[in-house]
Amino acid sequence: MSDGTGSETRSTTAREWLAGFSEVIGAPAPNEDITEALLDLAGVAAHDSERIAAPIACWMAGVAGVDPAEALERARRHAAERPR
Repeated sequence: MSDGTGSETRSTTAREWLAGFSEVIGAPAPNEDITEALLDLAGVAAHDSERIAAPIACWMAGVAGVDPAEALERARRHAAERPR
């Protein structure tokens, strides 16, 4: 991959990016189970509404201190019970 200056740049994986970001914010990077639950939570939010709900729902779960797996279950219930 070129950076436009003729130099080659290396692509960063999500795991690498999150590991670096975890150091910047002083919080641990999520493990594989948490990552999967957050991605599933984002999927529920995005598919049941507008895509913008995906990252915001994950942020809300974190602020509320709700475990990602529990937040996913609550999101699924919310989506299933919500009036259409």
